[in-house]
Amino acid sequence: MAIRSMRKARGCWSFIRALHKGPEAGQTPQKDAVKRVFSGIQPTGIPHLGNYLGAIETWVSEHTQLSWILTCMVRLPRLQHLHQWKVKIATQKHGGTVGLLTYPVLQAADILLYKSTHVPVGEDQVQHMELVQDLAREFNKTYGEFFPVPRSILTSLKKVKSLRDPSAKMSKSDPDKLATVRITDSPEEIVQKFRKAVTDFTSEVTYEPARRPGVSNLVAIHAAVAGLPVEEALQHSAGVDTARYKLLVADAVIQRFAPIQREIEKLKTDRGHLEKVLQVGSAKAKELAHPVCQEVKKLVGFL
Repeated sequence: MAIRSMRKARGCWSFIRALHKGPEAGQTPQKDAVKRVFSGIQPTGIPHLGNYLGAIETWVSEHTQLSWILTCMVRLPRLQHLHQWKVKIATQKHGGTVGLLTYPVLQAADILLYKSTHVPVGEDQVQHMELVQDLAREFNKTYGEFFPVPRSILTSLKKVKSLRDPSAKMSKSDPDKLATVRITDSPEEIVQKFRKAVTDFTSEVTYEPARRPGVSNLVAIHAAVAGLPVEEALQHSAGVDTARYKLLVADAVIQRFAPIQREIEKLKTDRGHLEKVLQVGSAKAKELAHPVCQEVKKLVGFL
């Protein structure tokens, strides 16, 4: 089971934001080391409204190599007790896969591989960040101080909820196509989705997440895309019933997505540029990741 025999595989598609040059790979983290913020997004599917409001590139084999090492340090019950795993297996007919079960460990590898000190996350990822922190501490305890223990930066926006089920978060994998607003959706599709958004039988627009989750989700989305406090977003809804408010929110989302969609269409016409961006990003990521991964292999005895 030596890591030498592992085939090189594609890592996860991640976006690394190095605020400044971080500490040299292999050095023990210093208290005064420059901070490094790591932000990532799941590569599959089309990014949606929640992805855009919350967080958004490279294929690097070191991700999967470190993930394998970290997987050997975590016990099965710890992964099985994670909330998102429980939710997934409850909604999948044949139960979850091993890949899904160990995905949080891959997330940990993504973060630790760049010796990240801070990670912007939504509230639904807090448990996964606790796993990252525990793995960093366990590795440092076993092999000596090496990884910084990254801290969570909670985003100010609460997670965007599904338009069809406001008790669940908006998800790219939701089988209900009306539940998720994708960045590439046309204005007509966005309007249709908000028209069909689940609310309640009260026509007044209020922000009461516990009592009126559907309408409150619309208010939160409106406030976020318009850059307004919730209170001010509510002022815009004065005298407007929920049916008309849905169209108002849809229009705000359409306006927010318009320049992004224009840029997407522009970029799609220049495949060479996109491939170059991916190549440059991959090279930069590998420059940071490779020496860290090599030092980890030395510490655990593989080199």
